[in-house]
Amino acid sequence: MSETKNQSTLSHVSNNIIRAYSLPLILGVLTALLVANVAPHWYEYYIEEYLIFGKFTFAWFVENVFMVLFFGTAGIEIVHALSPGGALNPMKKAVTPLMATLGGVLGPAGLFLLLNHFFGHPDWANGWGICTATDIALAWLFAKLVFGKDHPAVSFLLLLAVADDAIGLVIIAVFYPTPGKAIQPIFLLLVLAGMLVAFALRKLKVKTYWPYILGGGILCWLGLFFTGVSPALSLVFVVPFLPNNKKEFEALEKFGKETTLTKFEHNVSPIVDYGLFFFGFAMAGVRFSVMSTLTFLIMISLIVGKMLGISLFTFVFGHGFKFGLPKGMSNLDVILAGIVGGIGLTVALFVTQSAYTDLSIQGAAKMGALFSVAAGIFALIIHIIFRPILEREDKEAEMAEEAIEKLHEHHDHYEHKA
Repeated sequence: MSETKNQSTLSHVSNNIIRAYSLPLILGVLTALLVANVAPHWYEYYIEEYLIFGKFTFAWFVENVFMVLFFGTAGIEIVHALSPGGALNPMKKAVTPLMATLGGVLGPAGLFLLLNHFFGHPDWANGWGICTATDIALAWLFAKLVFGKDHPAVSFLLLLAVADDAIGLVIIAVFYPTPGKAIQPIFLLLVLAGMLVAFALRKLKVKTYWPYILGGGILCWLGLFFTGVSPALSLVFVVPFLPNNKKEFEALEKFGKETTLTKFEHNVSPIVDYGLFFFGFAMAGVRFSVMSTLTFLIMISLIVGKMLGISLFTFVFGHGFKFGLPKGMSNLDVILAGIVGGIGLTVALFVTQSAYTDLSIQGAAKMGALFSVAAGIFALIIHIIFRPILEREDKEAEMAEEAIEKLHEHHDHYEHKA
């Protein structure tokens, strides 16, 4: 019995480690790079050409089915953040990270367009959206490695990444319709119908999430698909309607139960976390020979642009407009958080599919998104080099302040005696 319990605990811990460190995604990316460079024709055939059910490719399933669940979980994070007690509620305490998010979108997009104007090609200009993404899972992982688990910069960066995802969803929907397909806005009425179905189900107090997903979700999927916009965003319109009353959740939690939203999250998150292997395998299969100037434009725009945009907007709104930084977060922490925010793997890879139709350009852009993982390594190196220096300076400043205070105390004491 004890051995079975130990095995169960070990399995639970292993599962948590695998999911927390995005190991399936990393393994999928590495496998794709290996296969695409060792057996490129095999890779291209089974990802882009081989038909499943005589009609759909593996890449199509990943982009239009799996990514529905991925963006659905991103929508859940946003709902949690906006709910009472969430990081974006009330809005006042979220002003600085939200403005930092805006800087983290405008900075890299602007830098990419500037660099592309001088060093790139007009055909590459549509890739600006690739540079606006921050990968939540990997940014969170590197933030913990750089700052430590309980540092306020981790929460700051996580909030920034969630808000970045919300803006990213809008960018994908508005600026990146399905390539080669004319926009037909009339079909957005199906999306509205899906939302109305979800709203009606909530009003009827339906507690199981299946009617919301199969009813409202499928209508939204069809609406986006026929409109010419990526149907991957379909659950984003349904998730906010899943019952998640805070008081109800607290009451249910006492009995080990969950709300409709948290139950959906609990059931879908493992599928997404492990399914990211297939996403990485389908999206990251790029030959190193396709690298070009575009690769480095995207990598530099992500790493440098994010750092500049996030840092500048944080300092302006945190110090200039007096909204403040999270307690315990220094100016160096802001810059390091900006660098870590430059990791744009998952959503960046997804956007490249819509940004470019030419496969060689798409491959070069994907390589830039992959190389952006270096942002986490840069942040770690800078932290190791500069943190001890700053800590020593802080300690010396603290000792100087203490010495000045003691001098004042002695001075006051002698004046009093006199």
